[in-house]
Amino acid sequence: MLKFPIATTKNSSHSAPAPVVSIIIVNYNARNYLAQTLTSLSKSCLKSFAVETIIVDNASTDNSFTAAKKLAPSLTAIQPKFLGLKQNLGFAKANNYGVSHSNPSSDFVFFLNPDTTIDPNTIAGMISYFYAHPKISAATANVILVRTGATQLDSHRGFPTPKNAFFHFFLPFLPGLFPHSKFFNGYYAGHLDYSKPTQIEACVGACLFVRRPVGEAIGWWPEDYFFYGEDLDFCYLLKKNNFPLWFLPQFTVYHYQGISSGIKQKNSIATKSSRITTARASTQAMRLFYQRHLINNYPKIIRPLIFTGINLLEAYRVFKAKYFYG
Repeated sequence: MLKFPIATTKNSSHSAPAPVVSIIIVNYNARNYLAQTLTSLSKSCLKSFAVETIIVDNASTDNSFTAAKKLAPSLTAIQPKFLGLKQNLGFAKANNYGVSHSNPSSDFVFFLNPDTTIDPNTIAGMISYFYAHPKISAATANVILVRTGATQLDSHRGFPTPKNAFFHFFLPFLPGLFPHSKFFNGYYAGHLDYSKPTQIEACVGACLFVRRPVGEAIGWWPEDYFFYGEDLDFCYLLKKNNFPLWFLPQFTVYHYQGISSGIKQKNSIATKSSRITTARASTQAMRLFYQRHLINNYPKIIRPLIFTGINLLEAYRVFKAKYFYG
C-alpha cells in the first residue's frame, strides 16, 4: 500500500477495544455536512458494536476538516482518527489510504460519504446481518436522497454496458415506459425486487459495507480513477471474483449528494471550474471502465460508436456544469 504525507493526525485511544468495523470517510470540501455525518455515526454506535472511524481529508479548503476535528471529544463512541492529506489524491487513493491506517483486525470496512447521515440502527443491523449471512461479501443500504426522499437509483444498478448506457442516456423514454424491464432498464436493473434483500451488480460508493478479507482479495479501490467510476469498478471486481454484493433495504442512509463536486446539486460549494472538471471526470471514468472491462466483449466495429456516445455525453455535462449548476 502506498504511503502518503500526512498534514495532521489525531489517534484514537489505545485503550479502546478492537473494532468490529472500520468506517472510512473521505472528505473534500463537505462544509458542515462532515460534522453532521460524524454526529449521526456517534449516535448510532453508542450502544452497539465497537467501531473505529478514519476520516481522510483530501486537502479541503473550506474548514470542514478543522471543524470536524473540534468535535473529537464528543465522538468517543466511534473512535475517530483524522488524517489530513497535503494534496487531493482522489476518492479511490484516499479510501485506500484510510484502509491502510485502519485496524487490520476489524472484520468489516464501511465506506461512507461525508454528506450522509445514518439511521441509528444501520451499523449494528448490517454487522448482525453479515454475521448471520456469511456468504454475503459486500452490501449497500437503502440510500435515500434527501432532496427527493426517494431511494438513490445508483444504489442498486447494473453495469453500464453499451446497451444499458444507450437506453439510459440517449433513449431514456424507453426505460421510463418499461421501468421493470431487464432489457430496456438494465442500467438500473429495474426487473429486480428492491423491497427485500436482493443481490445486485453494482452500487454507489457513498455507502459500501465490505468484509475485510474480500476487500483485501480484490485489492480495495482501483486507483486508476481519480473521481467517479471507481465504485463501479470495485463492484465489477467483486462480481468477477464471485463475491456477492447485496442491496439491504431494511437499513437506511440519507445522502445529500453532490456537495463537493457540484455536478448534481445547485447548492454545492464547488466552483464553476471544479464543476467542469468533475463533469469531464465522470465521462472519462466511463472510457476507463469500458477499456478495462468491456472492450473485448464487443466487436471492433462498434467501438467508435461507443466512444462517440461518451464524447457527446461529456459535451452535454460540461455545458450543464458551465451554465446550469451554481
